[in-house]
Amino acid sequence: MRIFFYGLFMDEGLLAGKGLRPSGAKPGFVDGLALRIGERATLVRRAGGRTYGVVMDITPAEAAALYAEKSVADYVPEPVTVELMDGARVEATCYVLPADKVRGTNRAYAESLLNLATRLGFPDSYLDEIRRARK
Repeated sequence: MRIFFYGLFMDEGLLAGKGLRPSGAKPGFVDGLALRIGERATLVRRAGGRTYGVVMDITPAEAAALYAEKSVADYVPEPVTVELMDGARVEATCYVLPADKVRGTNRAYAESLLNLATRLGFPDSYLDEIRRARK
């Protein structure tokens, strides 16, 4: 199962620490969706939006176990087309939080996500979006 991760789950080490065995990690982006950081990260539809993340393959059982965790149990799968950094396009699933469940802010989460996105080499304009969420 190909998943587009855009939050802290972009970190293969974090997933491995949860017992998952992700493979085929490739950075890319999805247009028409914007990152929203509340208590956790989610995507919201926005014209002109672009969200960067990492596509990885995990098994359906691993995805079910990952999104059964209490902190992300409200997330729902949504199909997306991801443009990889090499220009190829792939179909994937991303998990988003329904709009009525988006609440609060989480400065520590935004800071951790900024560090990860910086390490992954995402564009400065995207890093600036994450920086604004820290305020």
